[in-house]
Amino acid sequence: MGRTLYLGLSAVVWLGYGLFCFLSPETLAASAGVAFTSPTGATELRAMYGGLQMALGVLALLGLRGDASARTALVGLGLATAGLGSARLIGATLDGGWSAYTLFALVFEFGATAWAVSLLRRPA
Repeated sequence: MGRTLYLGLSAVVWLGYGLFCFLSPETLAASAGVAFTSPTGATELRAMYGGLQMALGVLALLGLRGDASARTALVGLGLATAGLGSARLIGATLDGGWSAYTLFALVFEFGATAWAVSLLRRPA
């Protein structure tokens, strides 16, 4: 139950936000303070905020297929959210970028990491 809930919610969140960012990268300027100044910049935001996040959502979906797939997805999602959260925390500390977006993202990323780790420690 825990794995299914985690992977299902992860699929919805990552796929949903990734698709939103892919289709409307300009909205990141208001919410996250990230903007592009050229078509290459728009493509970069579509790739990193759209494509990469949608790929994490697909990984979560694949994890719903069974125990071995679930473990692989939990490891991948746990590592991804740990990396995002750690880099965001260090970056905000270095840059002073403490915004509501940053704080929400940190809670989400470290919460998702902790949840994945707790699920990996449980027997399948």
